[in-house]
Amino acid sequence: MSRIAKKFIIIPSNIKININGQNINVKGNNGILENTFNKKIKIIFNKDKLLFKPKKNCKKSWAQAGTASSIMNSMIIGVTIGFSKKLILFGVGYKFSIKNNILNLILGFSHTINFSFPKGIFGKCLNQNEIILTGANKQLLGQVAAKIRSYRPPEPYKGKGIRYTNEIIKIKETKKK
Repeated sequence: MSRIAKKFIIIPSNIKININGQNINVKGNNGILENTFNKKIKIIFNKDKLLFKPKKNCKKSWAQAGTASSIMNSMIIGVTIGFSKKLILFGVGYKFSIKNNILNLILGFSHTINFSFPKGIFGKCLNQNEIILTGANKQLLGQVAAKIRSYRPPEPYKGKGIRYTNEIIKIKETKKK
């Protein structure tokens, strides 16, 4: 059984929640998030508390209830505080720049890569080698960061490429004669 699903989710006073069947809309300072949850779970809403319970008392339903509870927590944090990811660029001649919500990447290719941010995700360049991505949707933010990183992932011999701040790259030793 999921321990996460058994706990009530306390909803802050500055958030408005609309429940329509299995759809939940969460509205806060950072925007509006919407999600459709599995049919195997029941949504119980009291004034400032929210609880997800399985309709049947089986293992898979409890797992779905725990997942729904975790997603709902992320939605609440997203519309109140928001999420951020920082990407760092290592390599000679590699650069980040942002103009009109379009990220320009110079990564040693014969062309520049222009990446337009999806709705709800914002980028800010700290300098030519660092960028911070922010947004309310945790899943979309991670997906965008992974897409940007995939253009030039860190290579294992010199460590050149795009990496997250907390990412550790194991540098391999070169072949010796």
